[in-house]
Amino acid sequence: MGSKALQKYLTENLEDLRSKGLYNEIDTIKGSNGPVIEINGKRLINLSSNNYLGLATNPRLIEAGIKATEKYGVGAGAVRTINGTLDIHDELEAKLAKFKHSEAVIVFQSGFNCNMGAISAVMTKKDAILSDALNHASIIDGCRLSGAKIIRFEHSDMEDLRAKAKEAKESGLYEKIMVITDGVFSMDGDIALMPEIVKIAEEFDLITYVDDAHASGVLGGDGSGSATHHNLIGKIDFQIGTLSKAIGVVGGYVAGSKDLIDWLKVRARPFLFSTSITPAAAAACIEAINILTESDELVKKVWENGNYLKKGLKDLGFDIGHSETPITPCIIGDADKAQEFSRELRKEGVYAKSIVFPTVPLGTARVRNMPTAAHTKEMLDQALAAYATVGRRLGIIK
Repeated sequence: MGSKALQKYLTENLEDLRSKGLYNEIDTIKGSNGPVIEINGKRLINLSSNNYLGLATNPRLIEAGIKATEKYGVGAGAVRTINGTLDIHDELEAKLAKFKHSEAVIVFQSGFNCNMGAISAVMTKKDAILSDALNHASIIDGCRLSGAKIIRFEHSDMEDLRAKAKEAKESGLYEKIMVITDGVFSMDGDIALMPEIVKIAEEFDLITYVDDAHASGVLGGDGSGSATHHNLIGKIDFQIGTLSKAIGVVGGYVAGSKDLIDWLKVRARPFLFSTSITPAAAAACIEAINILTESDELVKKVWENGNYLKKGLKDLGFDIGHSETPITPCIIGDADKAQEFSRELRKEGVYAKSIVFPTVPLGTARVRNMPTAAHTKEMLDQALAAYATVGRRLGIIK
């Protein structure tokens, strides 16, 4: 029967989540995660995927993955530090380093693992971390794991960051101080003020750390991220990237100096104690970087589609917040209303998930839209028509 205490805990807490409308039902997609998906026999325009460039189903990536599987097998066979480093892993890291204009790169199994491993490999209880109030959960967990003093600064508030950096530095309590931020914030779509952050970091000798999960493949013209976008190449100590979103596969990486990457390869615990990404994943990621290096067509397209959807929603009268990227929130406010809105959109043929507390602050519940390079104008027009119908039905727009 198992533990009664465990069963009591699970029953009570699951019932509590369901009663508050905070229990997330997981939908299963039949087939691939493209611009149109099938769930429970219904075809839906997909506005909830992070597959920004449509590369998850790109024939070139699929072919590269198949060939690598035939050559290397389905798994790497060991952790990287024993004998799980295949030549294709080295090739991927070298290609990413060139793409990111950095000395070296280390690849992890996920972006979450990057933040869990990289922060705690460098920061200790003798240090302090200045962290943006809206940083991703994996950054927060990585900071906690390090044992460092966590000092939150108000979201993208440079006066608050400077004051807290000055106070931390002048206190003399810490050996090292890091400032850490998302490059693009995933719930609002706004871009971090990296030039100002770097300027403050130079003034107070802060270690700079940017998580480019939602900037990878989106910012920088060629998709190489925040450093290129802000003309800060060589001025950011830690550049975190994901291979799971715009790149279309799975994994994450840290780009930085050779010494930093050498240190992470001997001290980052997720790297040391997890088997390498599969050969197929490594090969597909290499092909994705090849595509981005050859042409900016996909990056331009995701921006074009993002701007088109934004304008359409704004013209209908929706509150889309302050997004500066293709991420397009539609802020409803009330959590129950946002969830109802998402359900009604689905009836109209659009899959766009609601985001509620604690992922976003209370009173800012929203439906988040993620247009991709694979969407056609016709798909986006259908989505906008659904938004108009549901918005009027629920009294959110006139």
